[in-house]
Amino acid sequence: MEWLKRMNDALSYMEDNLDGEISIEKAAQKACCSQYHFQRMFSYIIGVPLSEYLRRRRITKAAFDLQNGDKVIDVALRYGYDSPTAFNRAFQAIHGISPSLAQKSDTVLKAFPPVSFQMTIKGVTEMDYRIVEKEGFRAVGVRIDLGVDTEVDMEKNFKTITAFWEETINAGLTKQIVKMMNSEPYGLLAVSTTKEDNKGGFYYICSATDKPVPDGMLEVQVPKHTWAIFPGSGHPSSIGDLFKRIYSEWQPTSGYEWADMIEIEVYLDDDETNMRYEVWMPVVKKS
Repeated sequence: MEWLKRMNDALSYMEDNLDGEISIEKAAQKACCSQYHFQRMFSYIIGVPLSEYLRRRRITKAAFDLQNGDKVIDVALRYGYDSPTAFNRAFQAIHGISPSLAQKSDTVLKAFPPVSFQMTIKGVTEMDYRIVEKEGFRAVGVRIDLGVDTEVDMEKNFKTITAFWEETINAGLTKQIVKMMNSEPYGLLAVSTTKEDNKGGFYYICSATDKPVPDGMLEVQVPKHTWAIFPGSGHPSSIGDLFKRIYSEWQPTSGYEWADMIEIEVYLDDDETNMRYEVWMPVVKKS
């Protein structure tokens, strides 16, 4: 399928350049999405940040080269390490031994094979969704900066977002944000936006409103668009599982592609044990 081919083309490009410079922007272009979205999707589907995956693959290949007799300094430089010390630290983190010991025979090493995307029959667990065209709206709230120029670490972002929610709740800002809400979608919103350079993102806690922006808050404009809306419920952390299913199970066979723009989480109540929520993914019909 087209989606699988594009994702595997991106993986092949990175695999072919493990011993050189890898442009995440170029990999994302092969996957036909923004750099930020590519890294975000990869982390949800594979379960590790893209940067960590590439590190494991490089150190795996480095071990092969060392066992074939290559010098430690040559292997270190080949896989992007400026010094033997940095290479030794990274190598030991993966293999538990030094690069020099890896050159000896009968040494136990770890191998992390390259991943590939395939279509797999998962079972009969259904996914509810609806496709809706929505008018644009304005939301007001607080935001935090996510991601950096070279990587999007979802585990780190999850911790950052959790702390951001706690700070916002403890400061009483969520109650203030909810009081401003006076238009659809009705619920406390978490809005993820891609930066203009497509290399990072912002995360807003906000609500849809036409009221003035209070001091210390910001507004975000959500444009008119077509959305695939997925309902869910459970502990707030369960939304990550829903994202993974959306990326890996629904999108590849849906006939839709992701639009590189805003993503929305709508929290419909504040039940911490069985919260009701929706994930809004911007989509375009495949031509």
